[in-house]
Amino acid sequence: MTANADAAAETDRDTERDDGERHDTSWSAKLEAPRHADDEALVCAAAVDAVERTADGVHVNLVTHGDLGHPETYLYPALADRFGDDVTWRFVDRCGCGGYVTRVTK
Repeated sequence: MTANADAAAETDRDTERDDGERHDTSWSAKLEAPRHADDEALVCAAAVDAVERTADGVHVNLVTHGDLGHPETYLYPALADRFGDDVTWRFVDRCGCGGYVTRVTK
């Protein structure tokens, strides 16, 4: 990860898998497995689920596969459609692995 992406992850509890639990502290959802590489719909559905499982007042870092390109082209519209103004998001940085980190705060 780059310095900004590393800093974003420092205070987060990372999850390697979708554990289905509710997160009361900031965390990272890793949506960058090979199955995510060419499936925008899968990434968007998993991202929405991750945001829904994040408590109000904290954030989730959505780490998306680099092959999909910048998340503004597919993920941001999905977040806007589902959550409207109830959440905010911002691009953090690219990972050293080529993925993209987007921070979503409820």
